[in-house]
Amino acid sequence: MKTNKKIVLTGGGTAGHVYPALAVKENLPGGYEVFYIGSDGMEKNILKKEKDISYYEIHAVKLERKLTPKNLFIPFKLFSSIKKAKTILKQINPDVIFSKGGFVALPVVIAGKRLGIPIISHESDLSIGLANKIICHYCDVMCTSFEETKGSDKIVFTGQPIRSNILNGDKNKVNFDKKTSKNKKNLLIVGGSSGAGFINNIVYENLDELTKRFNVIHITGKGKAKQADKENYIQMEFAENMGDLLDYCDFVLSRAGSGAINEFLAVKKPMLLIPLSKNCSRGDQIENAKLFYKNGYCEMILEEAFNKQLFFEKLELLQKNHKNYVDNMKKAKPNNACKQIVDIIAKYEK
Repeated sequence: MKTNKKIVLTGGGTAGHVYPALAVKENLPGGYEVFYIGSDGMEKNILKKEKDISYYEIHAVKLERKLTPKNLFIPFKLFSSIKKAKTILKQINPDVIFSKGGFVALPVVIAGKRLGIPIISHESDLSIGLANKIICHYCDVMCTSFEETKGSDKIVFTGQPIRSNILNGDKNKVNFDKKTSKNKKNLLIVGGSSGAGFINNIVYENLDELTKRFNVIHITGKGKAKQADKENYIQMEFAENMGDLLDYCDFVLSRAGSGAINEFLAVKKPMLLIPLSKNCSRGDQIENAKLFYKNGYCEMILEEAFNKQLFFEKLELLQKNHKNYVDNMKKAKPNNACKQIVDIIAKYEK
């Protein structure tokens, strides 16, 4: 007989899949044993620091949207991953699975469905990604970050799960006084958990002008930092204290991944968003950014339209209209989904 409830979390490939799952985990009531099924990727490194989560690894099969010979092998690799996930799930015998989506979660969800385990999933982006379109057929409920997301009667709008350390950031823990000017506003620049070469290049090419206007805190992504010893400029490859940095900063320059921009929205930070180009994505970040722009939370520049003059014009707008963006964000519906998702989990668990 089981004494504790058991939950399996899954999802990976980027921190945007992992951190929301950890946000849900933070809000679970006592009495849960927590397990995570992921790949040998970023999620494994993040989960190493979580002492109360047991980690299980499977081989993840990335779905290719373009025609490529690699797609011929996907069914065989996916079958192997589902078989491995099924073995792990039988061993754990969980009451429920929470999937954050992505190709890492797909075999876990399919295996869970075959074993009769309730499955709650979450889609962060405005439109449903390819893996989550498949997952939606297998899950019991698909929660969404955006009220506008449609596509199935299983969809329930909840908002984005947001970590407590984002909501409770403390700028007093950030000690940049010796490297920054008290007379300048603080601009946080981040390109996602793995960095963004396009944004990094913008920063390095315009560093003199940027540091004349702002104190710049630049998160480059691991292995992507360059030598740049500059007054009013602080560079780091990765930040575990993102909540403290957000509390410290006045504005954010970022890609438009849903997890990140919903965190910025939650703490009311005006943004300049440069979404990932449709040339190397399905266009989900462009959709996210357009909706945030329409709602008055941000300024945006498409990669194809980027130029230096437009860039600094948009940054000037952020400074000039700071109060307007904040006021608009205050009117947004509360977007921390943790409690609602935990309630849904409790409703469906075995």
